[in-house]
Amino acid sequence: MHEQLVRVECYSGYKADERPVRLKLADRDRKVLAIEDRWYSPGATYFRVLVDDGDRYVLRHEEAQDVWRLAGYRAAVVSQFPIIRRNIKGR
Repeated sequence: MHEQLVRVECYSGYKADERPVRLKLADRDRKVLAIEDRWYSPGATYFRVLVDDGDRYVLRHEEAQDVWRLAGYRAAVVSQFPIIRRNIKGR
């Protein structure tokens, strides 16, 4: 996957851009529900986030340039095993 730029709204606590709280992608904004993982590399911080529609994104924050990139994406799994509903009378 080629990394693309993404606009990210952040919470700033003890440092600027401490963690993402909202993603602004082409079609709409997505609220970050959970930071599932965070790791560091020289010059960048990565976040794996769960957003309000169930999708997951890996975001790369290049701190020196203050640039956010979309480094990974996984669509929500609606249902791996379909629910079978039966109308059983008398039970």
